Formats: sequence, structure tokens, C-alpha cells
Amino acid sequence: MPGTIPGALLRRMGWDITVEPYAGASAHGPLYGAPVAVRALMDAARRRVRDTEGDEVVSETTLRVRLDVAQHFPTGSRVTLPDGSTPTVITTSRHDGRQMPVPSHLEVSLT
Repeated sequence: MPGTIPGALLRRMGWDITVEPYAGASAHGPLYGAPVAVRALMDAARRRVRDTEGDEVVSETTLRVRLDVAQHFPTGSRVTLPDGSTPTVITTSRHDGRQMPVPSHLEVSLT
């Protein structure tokens, strides 16, 4: 895949995470799809982001993943990080350089 996060970078600096894609709500709470293992670059720094309603919220962790796994990260998905914590996806931002030699990726902001 041209312009994606280099595999060598993910192998050396990435973390193994598990994402359970948000599948909707039920009377007993959120529903999630089957867990999917993903390799991600992780930045554990606080920053302000806007959620899907436009409200400003604090993101505790930002992940960067390859675009070919973007379908597993709808807003509300549950992510299990290496430390065992399970934040949820606040919002995502697609960075696609297409054929340019830049690292195309999905930026995922977590609670």
C-alpha cells in the first residue's frame, strides 16, 4: 500500500492493541463486534478534540493505525491497550496522502 505507515516502524515502535468495533446500543448497554488485533503507534498524551457532536472533550491517548484497518474503529468502539485499560473511540481522522510518499494513516482519539 503506497504511502502507508512502514511495517518496520510498526514492528519496532508499535503496540499490539485489541479493538471491539461498536455495533450499536441495546437495552443493556453498547453492543460490540468480535475483537480484532491491530498494531498501532500510541501517543499517551492529553489533548483536546471535538467529538461527533462538536463538543470539546479531552483525549487521553491517540493511536495511529494503517488505513486498511479503519473499518474497525467506528466512534464508540472499545479498545484494549497494553496496560489493560479499555478506553473508547471519541473520533477518528483519516490522513490519506494517496500516491504521495507520506505516511497515510488513521488517527484515533481515545477517552
